[in-house]
Amino acid sequence: MTVIENIHVAKTHFSSLIGRVLQGDEVVIAKAGKPLVCIVPYRDRHPTGRVPGSARGQFTMAADFDAPLPDSELEAWET
Repeated sequence: MTVIENIHVAKTHFSSLIGRVLQGDEVVIAKAGKPLVCIVPYRDRHPTGRVPGSARGQFTMAADFDAPLPDSELEAWET
């Protein structure tokens, strides 16, 4: 169920609105009746955590990656 509340009501009843979101409702906060934002439950983007080396072999780096830049390139960055 979608619930639309104006900012003033949302500030006053924020805790109860969070409770509704956690129960599965969609809560939209509006200003003067115009929807602005939606409150959604937090979800972990990396539930398994990051694994070092998981992208090994998918990228290559040029042999001259850390070579000094040509003078013309350095000048372009300094202006």
